[in-house]
Amino acid sequence: MTVNPVMQNIRLLVPGVVTAVTDLEQLTQAMARNLKRLRTERGFTLDALAARAGVSRGMLIQIEQARTNPSVGTVVKVADALGASITTLLDYDQEPQVRLVAPEQAVRLWSTDAGSHSTLLVGAESPGPLELWEWRLMPGDTSDSDPHPTGTTELVHVRGGTLVLTVDGAEHLVPAGTSAAFESHVPHGYRNDGPGPVDMIMAVSVPAP
Repeated sequence: MTVNPVMQNIRLLVPGVVTAVTDLEQLTQAMARNLKRLRTERGFTLDALAARAGVSRGMLIQIEQARTNPSVGTVVKVADALGASITTLLDYDQEPQVRLVAPEQAVRLWSTDAGSHSTLLVGAESPGPLELWEWRLMPGDTSDSDPHPTGTTELVHVRGGTLVLTVDGAEHLVPAGTSAAFESHVPHGYRNDGPGPVDMIMAVSVPAP
């Protein structure tokens, strides 16, 4: 399984279309601006945020200066440490009270050569980060996740196929039409052992810092 870096492989949800260099530059600049703003608002020094997120101080400096394209794992860790959604980190503009996200604005954050992918559809702060995702897992593919902050809850609804949901080492079969809820402050993952794709919708609620 191949997991691609965030900024180098973001694809807008338009079949066959890859984001232009200007889009990648815009995302990099947006993340730099939003990271610095959120870190300042929360009163975190670079050293303090690095310790909370488990990433290096140098990496944070590079992100804030828009000099690097961080991996998916790094983006998730930084967002969790800030108590912010990934959407907030990547937002180009300030969020209005009602924000519509068109299909071409949804961000694909993870993909494999087999065709599996996860797409961040929309996110909000209420009062902690709340994210809505669309996932497809192709046969044989797996996506594992590190523990999220204590109090994080995930809701999964499987629309097609049978998902193998692993939470803290225990496996649970989630067939099409079935939903699952679990606390994701422990290691967890998603796997497809079936002959066809698994399609699912996921909501992630992270507590406010």
